[in-house]
Amino acid sequence: MESSESENKKKVIEHKAYARVGLLGNPSDVYYGHTISFTFDSFWADVNRLDNEGYYGGVRLLMAICRVFHNYCKDNKIDLHGGNFTLSYDTNIPRQMGLSGSSAIVCAALSCLLDFYKVRHLIKVEVRPSLVLAAEKELGIVAGLQDRVAQVYGGLVHMDFSKEYMDGLGRGIYTPMDISLLPPLHLIYAENPSDSGKVHSTVRQRWLNGDEFIISSMQEVANLAKEGRIALLEKDYSKLAKLMNRNFDLRRQEIYLTA
Repeated sequence: MESSESENKKKVIEHKAYARVGLLGNPSDVYYGHTISFTFDSFWADVNRLDNEGYYGGVRLLMAICRVFHNYCKDNKIDLHGGNFTLSYDTNIPRQMGLSGSSAIVCAALSCLLDFYKVRHLIKVEVRPSLVLAAEKELGIVAGLQDRVAQVYGGLVHMDFSKEYMDGLGRGIYTPMDISLLPPLHLIYAENPSDSGKVHSTVRQRWLNGDEFIISSMQEVANLAKEGRIALLEKDYSKLAKLMNRNFDLRRQEIYLTA
């Protein structure tokens, strides 16, 4: 009996969140746009318990989601049972590759908290990406909901971040799609990436200032995701390739004009 109780106390809750690729519409999620993203299982973050060793940035992420989760439950009168727990993480997602490594850690940690406290049914899936983003924002990470939605839902997801939804609901409308609609894809990334944060912050400021080029570019990027959804449903992969190339071209224009 004692052995059984001991094993129960040591039970480990473990969750993985996978790397995310922004297929179309990126980065219009923070500009009331549309995006299509998907997760893939080649890279992931794994969360279970917290050790004294590890990457400091990741530990800060775990602490932040615990705080955001607790505050959300308190504000929404969700009772949390007593008891201690520990968290730790491991990840093989390459850093600064645009694969959403930090949000994967937070997303996996949130899943552990939901199961430990048995409140998964009380916190709707469409709300969870906002909790993940709130935790990252506490640490000064500037981002939108797209990555967190893809990692919470998993697989292929179309997201509508229209202003009416963001203002009225505080989130977008998220529609999972059949992952088999995707054609064969290859991931190519640089060995020594640069930090894109400075560029993104400049684009954001120009959008807030009413820059016509940035505003029109983001509208076009958002429309690419709308067209891409139709192309995927029709399995028109030649059209999909053209839309992906156009999305990339628009992002390069923004970078060069803000550099």
